[in-house]
Amino acid sequence: MKVKVNSDMCEGHAKCQAAAPEVFRVGDDDVSVVLIDEVPKELEEKVERAIRLCPRQAIAWEK
Repeated sequence: MKVKVNSDMCEGHAKCQAAAPEVFRVGDDDVSVVLIDEVPKELEEKVERAIRLCPRQAIAWEK
């Protein structure tokens, strides 16, 4: 599965990076980026947590 960050909504709170550092990184511009193309099955739960923790709801699974 793929995950995306809406850069227009992201405010760089880094809650996603704390929840799933293998998947997310907040850049110097305070916008989170996705580090991998496909989220492996073993990281899906961490990504789900990151989605729930995002205060701006800027993270979602790609369909």
